[in-house]
Amino acid sequence: MSHAPEVIAQHGLTPDEYQRITELIGREPNLLELGIFSVLWSEHCSYKSSKRYLRQFPTTGPQVLVGPGENAGVVSIGDGDAVAFKMESHNHPSYIEPYQGAATGVGGILRDVFTMGARPIALLNSLRFGKPSHPKTPWLVSGVVSGIAGYGNCMGVPTVGGEVAFDESYDGNCLVNAFTVGVLRADKIFKGTASGVGNPILYVGSKTGRDGIHGATMASAEFDEKSEEKRPTVQVGDPFTEKLLLEACLELFQTDALVGIQDMGAAGLTSSSIEMAGRAGSGIDIDVGKVPRREPGMTPYEVMLSESQERMVMVAKRGREQEVLDIFAKWDLDAAVIGQVTDNGRVVIRDGEKIVADLPVKPLTDSAPLYERPVQRPDWLDALQKFEPESQVAPLSCEDTLLKLLKAPTIASKEWVYRQYDHQVRLGGAVLPGQGDAAVVRIETKQKGLALSTDCNSRFVYLDPYEGARLTVAECARNVSCVGGEPLGLTDCLNFGNPERPEVMWQFAEATRGLADACRQLGVPVVSGNVSLYNETFGRAIFPTPTVAIVGLVPDVTKACGMAFRDAGDEVALLGTTVGALGGSEWLHTVFGKTAGLPPRLDVEAELKLHRALRGLVRQGLLKSAHDCSEGGLGVALAECCIANPKAQHGAQLTLEKHALSGHAALFAEDPSRAVISYAPSDAAKIAAACQAEGVPLHVLGKVGADTLEVKGLLHVPVAAMSHAWKTGLSDVLGNR
Repeated sequence: MSHAPEVIAQHGLTPDEYQRITELIGREPNLLELGIFSVLWSEHCSYKSSKRYLRQFPTTGPQVLVGPGENAGVVSIGDGDAVAFKMESHNHPSYIEPYQGAATGVGGILRDVFTMGARPIALLNSLRFGKPSHPKTPWLVSGVVSGIAGYGNCMGVPTVGGEVAFDESYDGNCLVNAFTVGVLRADKIFKGTASGVGNPILYVGSKTGRDGIHGATMASAEFDEKSEEKRPTVQVGDPFTEKLLLEACLELFQTDALVGIQDMGAAGLTSSSIEMAGRAGSGIDIDVGKVPRREPGMTPYEVMLSESQERMVMVAKRGREQEVLDIFAKWDLDAAVIGQVTDNGRVVIRDGEKIVADLPVKPLTDSAPLYERPVQRPDWLDALQKFEPESQVAPLSCEDTLLKLLKAPTIASKEWVYRQYDHQVRLGGAVLPGQGDAAVVRIETKQKGLALSTDCNSRFVYLDPYEGARLTVAECARNVSCVGGEPLGLTDCLNFGNPERPEVMWQFAEATRGLADACRQLGVPVVSGNVSLYNETFGRAIFPTPTVAIVGLVPDVTKACGMAFRDAGDEVALLGTTVGALGGSEWLHTVFGKTAGLPPRLDVEAELKLHRALRGLVRQGLLKSAHDCSEGGLGVALAECCIANPKAQHGAQLTLEKHALSGHAALFAEDPSRAVISYAPSDAAKIAAACQAEGVPLHVLGKVGADTLEVKGLLHVPVAAMSHAWKTGLSDVLGNR
């Protein structure tokens, strides 16, 4: 049958792509077959614009057990233990329906991790919203945070960290990136493969409904005035069912009945089953008539393309299917044998006795078009980069500037957010939200733990995609090192605009080059990730936002270090060198409303030396606190050290080293490779020797004490005033929702 051009376009396919499909299968596809091709060839599933750039990432290392291509990456943490982790986006659904969009984003990433055989132990998220004054921002923030809390809390998985930032570039397209890490035994890793001719294919979990149909296609298109009409493509989550699904899967993993398992995520039963066959080089034969359904009259098209949540596809060993069915019956979940593995390399879909689709697997999984999109450096970038932030005449004193920065919603305390998350469930947190540069969670019954951080300074990436991406990786690894963690692996979520626009594709190409170089230089392999394109509305793209999350190993969680000053009389020092880079800074944006200039340059050797010094000092138990200098520079870092612990806030009396920088540059520049530390005076000699051995500059600034933060000759601000500005910045913006 021949399809009308509008039908082809509705499926997100170009005329050329449709022509390619007919050539690959030797005929016109029927509607179901067209739908199958449309989701598997969507940007969201096939990475047809980005795959060539992802190949440059370093993905191996002695600790890497599973790299990109599976449901999640897996790295060894020693003693036969391993961790599985991944980050995914749920941007488009969250903008259309923030509660369910965010909730099902959490549900999907949890399934990606426990599908590997791991029990999830922690969640993080990276969120981006439009300017606080935008009428939709408070609604989106409230809905997204509630959705994350509603799903994670019900699952009993703590949300232990993350980041929230605001900028007008996200007015029409918020970003919701969800991260999960789980623990498993290194010899019990499960993968998404459909192998073994005659082995049964099972459907388990919730019944299939009509929600989420063409969600993958929707996520591969930009927004316009009809965006609200896409609400039916947003999935609806049920965390209580997912909790049962988690426990049933973990019980099944204790048997040897399973061959492969795959989450039904984007494109539902279609992508999960066909991707499993593609990895194994096999075929599958599925009867959609046997799929459990919650709505009457569903067509094979609807069943195959539904993105109903809390569902899995499994391949069991032949003759062992009843064991699988019995386990899921015990947990009161639907389970059914819906087909079998074949050796003919085809996906055959039946509805009872009738064959409703018959396609070769390889063209679906391996023959999606790979585009080499045109790239062009934007013309407007030169003027932005030539802007000299230092030429701006500061309208505020350093004191008033500091308070204004602390109240800025990107910097302000995120307690309003994380107090809605049950971050202490399972009692695994060693460094809790808001207390350290990275979250630290214990490995049950072990002394060791994991350091977890997620980061991206999208203003830096906007102004210089290559350098901004390198700075993103460096900051994330620095945060992990500040709590004593050794970075083991990285997952990414690459959020960009429309790849069909050359300037957006240039941003993507440069940013991925920067990520690859930084990961290689800092020794952090990329083990999993996600690409989210078409994040724009009415032709206006978001800032390029290549978010990364790093998992690090903390050998002894009792020595993990927070950011808050702890005791009066402790010495305060700055590690690293201040150059005074104000390009792309929060100071420039908050005080002057500008995003311009050149971001700072990353010195990889200086960064590596700092990381080694921080880890060594923390692990020797020599530091009372450690906090990196990032948004807001040294001034904000010092203020946060004073006020981060609400139960014991301390001031500090400090003097900066002499240099030619202005007060604003000295305090608010965002040079990388710096950290503020505090320590007992009795340990000063040991710390100086350790820093000298690593080649890290150490500048003693003064001492903790009194009820003000004083930087001699520059500012004198009461701790209470800093605390009030920091604590109320976000809630004031959101109207105390």
